[in-house]
Amino acid sequence: MRSLRFYYPGPYQWNEAFSLPDTIFRHAIQVLRLKAGAEIQLFDGEGAEYLAEITDVAKREAKARLTSEVENNSESPLPVFLLQGISRGERMDYAIQKAVELGVQHIVPVITERCNVQLQGERADKRWAHWHGVMVSACEQSGRAVLPTLAPVVDLSDALANSQTDCKLVLDPTADQGFSGLAKQKAVTLLIGPEGGLSDSEILDAKQSGYTALRFGPRILRTETASAAALAIVQASWGDIG
Repeated sequence: MRSLRFYYPGPYQWNEAFSLPDTIFRHAIQVLRLKAGAEIQLFDGEGAEYLAEITDVAKREAKARLTSEVENNSESPLPVFLLQGISRGERMDYAIQKAVELGVQHIVPVITERCNVQLQGERADKRWAHWHGVMVSACEQSGRAVLPTLAPVVDLSDALANSQTDCKLVLDPTADQGFSGLAKQKAVTLLIGPEGGLSDSEILDAKQSGYTALRFGPRILRTETASAAALAIVQASWGDIG
């Protein structure tokens, strides 16, 4: 049986038991009812992963000790940067969750013309923290030991100006070209619109910033479906799926 996995950024120590953070305590002890002697896996979000044994369980605290290091080869060889138009609630959560499961390296939440979520100041900070938690859970579930980076919320113009890969793709249902016409790539940036898609002027701005517009078959996909499907295609074509 595979050990339960938890994100723990550290610090790690080999010589003595250490207290588990509150987030792991609540999940492992209060929810899953793990007892002393149970084996868990801990990963630091930067690629290191360890087996650990829960040594002590008290009312408000649990301790564990490391038993061995675990080799983790779950990272895709294809760096993928996702510029995701912000959508409401569960749609944005789903897009982020599936992007992490599909090996994305960097996620940028993007404000667009048709974004119907108002995010500024403290509200933006709270949503960012929530999305970060979604990413952590997705890493725990999918077996990844590297936590993707999550950029602050930005306007589309800023996101376009800071795109760093040579291959930059934007989904456009009116485009003439599909994914099958692309040559093999070493890194990819994907721009996905929000609910209602990107406006014509935004797609034009993306093209002028070096993005290639691609159609995605005869059907219009929801934003959360489009990002997952596009990521699956690029990973199957140039990454580690298939």
